[in-house]
Amino acid sequence: MAKLYFYYGAMGSSKTANALMVHYNYTERGQKALLAKTNIDTRDGNRIMRSRIGLEKECILLSEVCAMKDEDLKQYNAVIVDEIQFAKKAEIDFLAHIVDDLEVPVLCYGLRADFQNNLFEGSERLIAICDEIHEIKTVCWCGKKATCNARYNAKGIVREGAQIMLGANDEYIALCRKHFLEGKLRPDEPGQS
Repeated sequence: MAKLYFYYGAMGSSKTANALMVHYNYTERGQKALLAKTNIDTRDGNRIMRSRIGLEKECILLSEVCAMKDEDLKQYNAVIVDEIQFAKKAEIDFLAHIVDDLEVPVLCYGLRADFQNNLFEGSERLIAICDEIHEIKTVCWCGKKATCNARYNAKGIVREGAQIMLGANDEYIALCRKHFLEGKLRPDEPGQS
């Protein structure tokens, strides 16, 4: 029975690397897995999915998946989507259609919450309707589980701004809730709440 999966984690938890490894596992076993990412993620080019550790693979865009005909989608053994937090509610609902009506499993990878600890639209919809939710864990500089995605600049943690701002290690860091609330990016730095 096909399921709609949501694999979430804080920044740097290897979500993209996991998605690429799952794709590799399907193809290594002679199965077809469709690899996609949301349209807004243009950091590595429109059709490249790249992890922080250097794994990369060509992919298509989620909008293209949503425009595919059912008979074309049925050819796949799985659909794997990265950066799912940027998806729209209608796109998540279409992924549910792939699972429910076409019986193709869909594995979604992304952030749960933004730099203010608010849910993204895609993540919120997935939490509401997916069949299984799995956390991909990472740690804060203190060693505790990191659950918060802190946006920062030269002045410290940024608390206001647009929900979506593409960035990587130079603009975001995963922190535990305590150090996120304290505004403490490193052990040698005073908090800035």
